[in-house]
Amino acid sequence: MNHPTTRPIAVDVAVTLTAVVQPEPDAGGYSASIPALPGCHTQGETLDEVRANLREAAAGWLAVAHDEAVARDAAAVGS
Repeated sequence: MNHPTTRPIAVDVAVTLTAVVQPEPDAGGYSASIPALPGCHTQGETLDEVRANLREAAAGWLAVAHDEAVARDAAAVGS
C-alpha cells in the first residue's frame, strides 16, 4: 500500500515579547533585556538602535534554543 509522503509545512508566527529598557546615564545610551528569554540582553546608543538590537538578539536566542532542542530530540531518539 502506498502512503503519501508527509512534508512539513512552514508557518510564520508573529510573536510579541516585552523588553525592559534602562537608560545608562554613566555610560550613555540604553541597556535592554527580554525577561522571557533568559540571558537575552543588548544595548544601544539610541532607542531605535536598542529596538533593532533587541530584534537581532531575540532572533539569535531563539535560533540557538531551536538548535539545542533539535539536538536534544536527536539524542533522545538515538538512545
